[in-house]
Amino acid sequence: MNTDPIIENEVPTAQSKPAAPTTFKGKLKTIGPGFVTAATGVGTGDLIAALVAGAAFGTTLGWAILVGAIFKFYFTEGMGRFQLATGKTILEGWHSLGKWATGYFGVYSILWGFSYGAAAMSTSAIMMVTMFPIMPLWAWAIIHGLAGMALVLTGRYKLFEKVMTVMIGIMFVTVVGSAIILVPDIGNVISGFVPRTGDSSMLLVLGLLGGVGGTITMASYGYWIREKQWEGRSWVPMMRMDTATGYIITAIFTLSLLIVGAEFLYGTGIEIGGEEGLVTLSSLFSEEFGSVARWMFLIGAWSAAFSSLLGVWNGVPYLFADFVRLMRKKENRSDKPVSEKDPAYRAYLLWLTFPPMILLFFGKPVSLVIIYGALGALFMPFLAITLLYLLNSKRVGKEFQNGWIPNIVLTGCVILFGYLGIIELIDLF
Repeated sequence: MNTDPIIENEVPTAQSKPAAPTTFKGKLKTIGPGFVTAATGVGTGDLIAALVAGAAFGTTLGWAILVGAIFKFYFTEGMGRFQLATGKTILEGWHSLGKWATGYFGVYSILWGFSYGAAAMSTSAIMMVTMFPIMPLWAWAIIHGLAGMALVLTGRYKLFEKVMTVMIGIMFVTVVGSAIILVPDIGNVISGFVPRTGDSSMLLVLGLLGGVGGTITMASYGYWIREKQWEGRSWVPMMRMDTATGYIITAIFTLSLLIVGAEFLYGTGIEIGGEEGLVTLSSLFSEEFGSVARWMFLIGAWSAAFSSLLGVWNGVPYLFADFVRLMRKKENRSDKPVSEKDPAYRAYLLWLTFPPMILLFFGKPVSLVIIYGALGALFMPFLAITLLYLLNSKRVGKEFQNGWIPNIVLTGCVILFGYLGIIELIDLF
């Protein structure tokens, strides 16, 4: 194992680099990657999980959504803090632990991209074909994949961030609006913030806290802040506010769907399962509130699905390009940051877009499902353990090392996601 520490350094700031804002108003105007993180992280899987919990147990599990958002904040904040304090990406941090760490990520990212590409395109297409049934689902899926690739190939992060911010606005109006028109009982909503499980299963609670397997998209955050030219330790406070904003938005979205499930479906016996369940729910909305409510809900669900696709299409290729760069280097020192122009970046973007189209017509091979599931079940415990190690070591300056709160939260994440990972592995084998 390579145990040579990453040399602690302050990233030099050129005159063209922006200065970190110091006022609350200045920070508020600078927020951007947090919106991208929120739009990428809130997919239809999160919406369905919240709907199922609300339909089955009312607002009892609202607290689990808040705790889950806090967990993800500390993951993302930790990776951002490591990068700004050291000038190194999280991939370089893993590489300093030994090639086994980056090797694990490389294998997982290839399998993950193949499987996720098909799922992301299909999920976006389900919503679109419901609204506009003029083409088959596979055709809409291919169009979404190609549209995501075209946007990313423009190579303009500012355009990408603006598109994602618009998607956040659409989701906020539609998803949160759907919860508001149901006129929820505020007392019940507030009582849901008191930790308890009620009659719910512990597995459902743990699923709401973070989800089985997790996702590698959180690690893209470091590359988005680099695109914004946030470099150096002075940006740490700004990064924390930006990250917090993203996960506050994430919690609001997910809580809104929990409220929809609780107010509209709780006690009816109607079950919501899979993306098709969202379509069923939109029809129920139409019967109760008219076609406008149906369209509003479907547009919100589509925005959640397509914004997740866009975020992955833009963000994860950075990780893969960084992985390729590190595997080719003899020394664990960076020369220049990866960019969207790197051949490895574009190769992974093509990998996300075209090979998964095969899965639109055929089922996933059993062996692929098992390997992908096993590696995915290990990812979140891997991330929590490596962050604990890196952020409590001399790789970062003492003032940027973990305090007792991040250490407690990340230790809890190791236990939580370790348990979920074991359950997932048992189910696979």
